[in-house]
Amino acid sequence: MKKYIMERAIRVEDSGPQISRSQASDAYEAIRGGIVSGRHAPDKKLKIQDLANELAVSPGAVREALSRLVPEQLVVSRDQRGFSVAPLSIGDLEDLTDLRCEIETICLRRSVAYGDVNWEVGILASAHRLRVTQLMKGEGELLVNPSWVKAHATFHTALVAGCGSRRLIALHAQLYEQSERYRGLAAHYETGRDIDHEHQRIVDMALARDSEGLVDATLSHMRATTRSIVQAVKAKDSTVGPA
Repeated sequence: MKKYIMERAIRVEDSGPQISRSQASDAYEAIRGGIVSGRHAPDKKLKIQDLANELAVSPGAVREALSRLVPEQLVVSRDQRGFSVAPLSIGDLEDLTDLRCEIETICLRRSVAYGDVNWEVGILASAHRLRVTQLMKGEGELLVNPSWVKAHATFHTALVAGCGSRRLIALHAQLYEQSERYRGLAAHYETGRDIDHEHQRIVDMALARDSEGLVDATLSHMRATTRSIVQAVKAKDSTVGPA
């Protein structure tokens, strides 16, 4: 009986950290999603107690989640000032784009070399879903359709899915999500582009197993988006008068 009580006590004691880890993971996903979607604005102070109340988790779980988001460069930790959403800037976007292009190049070339018929099917299926999904939605002030955002991410993930490296795919996904924080800024500055044509060119190069053509088409697509975002930011800044 004594042995049973001791074993039960150990199991109860061990369950605490498991619950904490589960809460931390839930908080991490919720806060991360809020930052990427723009619900948590750049430079916003992330108050631990407020987030804990909102997400119905412990303050410790929130603190752990925020700490995990610091190395992903989505959250900034300032001594004695707590946590804030990482700021956005043209310099950061250009640096991010350069790094994305480097990783994208490696992933695409490996995918062309190693990707099988399932890789090709994945590209075709994701490209079709993206093509039939409406980009903008809403009345009055149009907003980017969340379904299109998801379909677009799936398409770019499918392109690199054949690279054969779990770590490369994870890094690609992390950089892609960081760039999504900027995408909304370009929504109304894409009028001179034929996005569907750009995507189709990427698909054609992938299916032709033309690695150089695929890299060129994809990087041109990415850099065009960056130019649109920079244009949007500069236009916005020019409308703001001196304080």
